[in-house]
Amino acid sequence: MDHDTFASMLAIGETVAVEFKRCGNGIEHDVYESICAFLNRFGGDLFMGVSDDGAVLGVPEKAAPDMVKNFISMISNPANFTPTVYLAPELLRYEGCTVIHIHVPPSAEVHSYKRVIYDRVDDADVKVTATAQIASMYIRKQNIFTEKKIYPYASMEDLRLDLLPQVRQMAVNHAGGRHPWEVMDDQELLMSAGLYGTDIATGEKGYNLAAILLLGKDDVIFNVCPTYETDGLVRKVNVDRYDDREIIRTNLIESFDHLMEFTRKHLPDKFFLEDENRVSLRNILAREMVSNTLMHREFTSSYAAKFVIGSEQMFTENASRAVKEGFITPDSLEPNPKNPIIASFFRNIGRADRLGSGVRNLFKYSKFYSGADPVFQEGDVFRIIVPLNEAYSFDQGMVHGGIVETSAKTSAKTSAKTSAKTSAKAAMCLTETERMILRSVKEDPRITQKELAELIGLSNSGIRYAMKKLKEKGLLIRNGPNRNGGWQLNGYQQDNR
Repeated sequence: MDHDTFASMLAIGETVAVEFKRCGNGIEHDVYESICAFLNRFGGDLFMGVSDDGAVLGVPEKAAPDMVKNFISMISNPANFTPTVYLAPELLRYEGCTVIHIHVPPSAEVHSYKRVIYDRVDDADVKVTATAQIASMYIRKQNIFTEKKIYPYASMEDLRLDLLPQVRQMAVNHAGGRHPWEVMDDQELLMSAGLYGTDIATGEKGYNLAAILLLGKDDVIFNVCPTYETDGLVRKVNVDRYDDREIIRTNLIESFDHLMEFTRKHLPDKFFLEDENRVSLRNILAREMVSNTLMHREFTSSYAAKFVIGSEQMFTENASRAVKEGFITPDSLEPNPKNPIIASFFRNIGRADRLGSGVRNLFKYSKFYSGADPVFQEGDVFRIIVPLNEAYSFDQGMVHGGIVETSAKTSAKTSAKTSAKTSAKAAMCLTETERMILRSVKEDPRITQKELAELIGLSNSGIRYAMKKLKEKGLLIRNGPNRNGGWQLNGYQQDNR
């Protein structure tokens, strides 16, 4: 690791993928707990000889080689690590101090240290004892899709075959008049959609989990996935409980319809023209959010999926088999299918588009509906947050002096007004430190936390806390890796305070 990269990581501080250990009296047990947590999550970098606030103290130079040997001996001992792991510590010299750097790649196994499993949550190492949590870790590590699990004793009697005429018609309509499913019988359609197959490992043949979730009868779905449900909630007045609630436990085809009706009941459908055609912003946003939470969740998890409508935002939450952690933007989007069979089925019937299009559509149309960008957060729980503002209206194709402006001109003019209003409202909720951080980031998106601390006159921990709050408010987004990434402002323009 080079000098500049290390300095950058010191400035950013501890994250889900970076850990500092002082190790003034040798290697403590918490070092190995962090190594175990990194292995079980997405990997990371651990530095011995650095305090929690990023100050480089170093380890005793003469003791460093022995510390490295002891470390390697510990992680290769099956009495300590199960399974064992090989890592290559690196000695760094920084500002006259010796630092031991250990890069931990993500592992395909679930590891334990002294028979305890650890996971990485934000910048902390957490003991994992709950069976459901441990199961989700194994699912995340497996290079398989649980939707492909075969149920050899499931039969066509367990499926809602009465839905197939509707499915055929939806596929034909989406294809523009003709679709192969139109002329197939029921069994041929199910096989064509990948809902009936063979487990190569066991030789078992039958309907898979995707078939049961898409078309299964309610009692069959409950038998296979006892915790499966989608909880629709409205929290505008009673935010502690709810104003309205609908718990949906039926197949994915009808779940989509129930959730869309739920949004039509509780969200206004604002007027909007696109290319001189009236389109429903509400339906577009709801379709993308609903289809995403139904298609891409991890159905074997006990985490209850939610679709919540509040006064200032609506959001979905569902269990996910994450391959990384953090925020997703159109620029950082790396499409990763969670349930390709279910997603393909949804695309065939017109309830989803190509992978990644949902993110782009939400970023595009959320601005027209509420004047602000959505937030996508990847992790074991996947979240989509779409801001709401009932007072906001975006009129496209407005008439001025008898002349109808072009969409581009009107969009630019209205967006400028909206951005100013949104920024002013956000600025009212910010502290002076937060405003200074946002102004500095706007001038230099690659500024480090250490540089911000020196510029503003705060401690590193103070800067980290303020930036954490800005990220929670959705005004600041981290793009790219910790080593060479940068910051992005989200819906904020510099105020004059």
